[in-house]
Amino acid sequence: MFRFEGYRFFFYSNEGAPREPLHIHVRRGDVVAKFWLEPIPEVAESYGLSAHELGELLDVAVRHTDEIRRFWNEHFAS
Repeated sequence: MFRFEGYRFFFYSNEGAPREPLHIHVRRGDVVAKFWLEPIPEVAESYGLSAHELGELLDVAVRHTDEIRRFWNEHFAS
């Protein structure tokens, strides 16, 4: 979907049944995280990231929520 300082922000096509609320996955190498964007923005899970990195990445996700929601709706509408 998009990148930020080497981190890739994306979502999976098989997001569960029923589908989970709006969220985004982030990966750079072996470090990964998942951020809920609804109902409130927060860290869902993370592996290998510091608290500072998580805060920065959550801020990036929140700033891009409208873009993420648009891609999410377009993708899952099909």
